[in-house]
Amino acid sequence: MAVFSCVDSQSQFFDNPSYPKNYFRNPLAIPMNLSGNFGELRPNHYHMGLDCKTNARENLPVYAAADGYIARIKIEPAGFGRAIYINHPNGITTLYAHLNDFNPYLEACVKGQQYKLASWQVFLELTPDQFPIKKGDFLAYSGNTGGSQAPHLHFEVRKTATDENLNPLFFGFPLQDNTPPKILRMAIYDRNQSTYEQVPKQFAAKANKSGGYVITPPIIQTSSPKVSLAITAYDTHDGSSNLNGIAEGQLWVDEQPIIAFRMDGISYDQTRYLNAHIDYKTKKSGGPFLQHLSELPGYTSSIYKKVNGDGVIDLSDMKVHDIRIVVKDAYGNKTQLNTKLQWQGGVQPVVTTVSGKLFQPMMLDVSESGSCEFYLGERCLYDKVHLAAKELPATSLGVSNVFQIGNPNVPLQEAFLIRLQPSRPLSEIERTHTVMQWYSGTKKEVQKVEWQQGWAAARFRDFGYFQLIVDTEPPVIVPSGFNDGANLQKASRISFSVKDNLDKTKKVRAEFDGSWLRFTNDKGHNYIYRFDEKCPPGEHELKIRAEDEAGNVVERVFRFRR
Repeated sequence: MAVFSCVDSQSQFFDNPSYPKNYFRNPLAIPMNLSGNFGELRPNHYHMGLDCKTNARENLPVYAAADGYIARIKIEPAGFGRAIYINHPNGITTLYAHLNDFNPYLEACVKGQQYKLASWQVFLELTPDQFPIKKGDFLAYSGNTGGSQAPHLHFEVRKTATDENLNPLFFGFPLQDNTPPKILRMAIYDRNQSTYEQVPKQFAAKANKSGGYVITPPIIQTSSPKVSLAITAYDTHDGSSNLNGIAEGQLWVDEQPIIAFRMDGISYDQTRYLNAHIDYKTKKSGGPFLQHLSELPGYTSSIYKKVNGDGVIDLSDMKVHDIRIVVKDAYGNKTQLNTKLQWQGGVQPVVTTVSGKLFQPMMLDVSESGSCEFYLGERCLYDKVHLAAKELPATSLGVSNVFQIGNPNVPLQEAFLIRLQPSRPLSEIERTHTVMQWYSGTKKEVQKVEWQQGWAAARFRDFGYFQLIVDTEPPVIVPSGFNDGANLQKASRISFSVKDNLDKTKKVRAEFDGSWLRFTNDKGHNYIYRFDEKCPPGEHELKIRAEDEAGNVVERVFRFRR
């Protein structure tokens, strides 16, 4: 094991969580084995619970982790898919997601509410007397619904009053873990510059005989007197090959505690701040996850605890400074990296010249240039950065020129406002069907615009390329394996898909003999109805209506026999 200083590292930063141990049971009947843990780094969010393996298959029974009552049911095409929330008497809520069928009584209740609301996608609030639950009661079958990429159970623990997510592993779940985290690399940033306008120097971490890690060379000479650090690290548990997230990281300079972060107490309103915790540019460019050991100025309500500053290290005295980085998991296993830093002195750091106006976090600011304006709110940026709008020729679809705004390697916490002017006068019908398109690489998104004195306005959460498009092409309804007049007496289901030229379908409604019919739409792919008591034998009519983001509507009617 690593050799630590006699200074009590725990008391300098975080107290041990006082969460009840052994109150909750494993929600599965098989030993707990994780493919993902709390705080693990994911695209644009922290992972907010545990991903429990289900032996690579679906339909394992899922059980209530403790006494309580089912408080909410959520069904959506992405995200959690099919999910159950249970409120417990101790002020904690547990969540079970990516489920298949609920227990029969709950399934029947949910189906009834979907027909009452004429919506497959629902978020139902239930009262304590409707579905009381005992610890170990059968809730549902595990699945792969929603945003899941493989069969598993997503399990969360939250504070009921605030909906703040807590790290379930601090509750003492039966997970065998005597394995300390691993540190792969350390990176150094010149904090006289924006973290987005430089390439950090990266150093491989090497294990030493004491069980910790060191950096070569033993003394790192920096070109700037003002630096910050980041690390790549991962955790796992006994018998697992999954590279999961660490629970805590600490920075010590000359044996003084500076700053630390802990993966605990994060709400979904804050989860996108992961992009302030990592080096977003490096990851976006194909590099590794690097977790900052400093708090960027635009990271509000952060996971960091600052003891002596924000993690930016002052090396201006040109002395050699001892650096210690401590990494921990939720079960108390820890390891550390030791190195030394010294500013070379007299050597001017290389400052990258970047065009554009300098924007600061926590400030409202605007850029106005020709036919393009954009506005950044106080909570858009995490760090200072130069931004500009570059005008490019229109594409064949566009009714404005294309504007490159900022750099996609710079993340945004909140959506920013873009205003564009069309390159020619538009008719009233064209204005009604105008959308703004964002694209970056192979990714695209459209938003319906609001007109403001000849300017078309929309909000997006990413920098990239923007243009106005008039879309008058309705979506296309594509039946799967049936057509008008089909005989479906031997079929078990009916399905269709909806295609749109801009890949943005806004509303889809299916009616059966004049009444709404429940088609599922898991993962946003096909709409599927499995024949049940709602469709008795005989001649029937199915009417499908679809609308895209620009307001174009298509309707098709199919007659079939059951």
